[in-house]
Amino acid sequence: MRIEHIAFTVKDPTSVARWWERNLGMSIVRSSDRPPFAHFVADASGRMLFELHCPAGVAVPDYRSLDARILHVAFMADDLATARDRLVEAGASLESDVEQIASGDQIVMLRDPWGLAVQLVRRGTPML
Repeated sequence: MRIEHIAFTVKDPTSVARWWERNLGMSIVRSSDRPPFAHFVADASGRMLFELHCPAGVAVPDYRSLDARILHVAFMADDLATARDRLVEAGASLESDVEQIASGDQIVMLRDPWGLAVQLVRRGTPML
């Protein structure tokens, strides 16, 4: 078995999916204009999906209230500062700036306009 997707309940799946597509290099591979407005977005490899949806009767988590270390989506980037600046210009908010951690990795933590935590990472030693 391998992971097909991870789902996030969000208030406006269409807008989130479009923002992720424009700004995080994702591509929308399936979408619905009817509840729960599920949008499946694929990463650049086409092997990992995120489902963004809003099921009736399900509370949308207050992602901003969660420490970004609890839940975040990490994206590899070669130039963290440039990627950070581009995302902030597109509406993301900076959670913590570029830092190097003990493993030798460099990370930046942001939030998309809906509060989902997005980490940018440059690994000291690549894992994938």
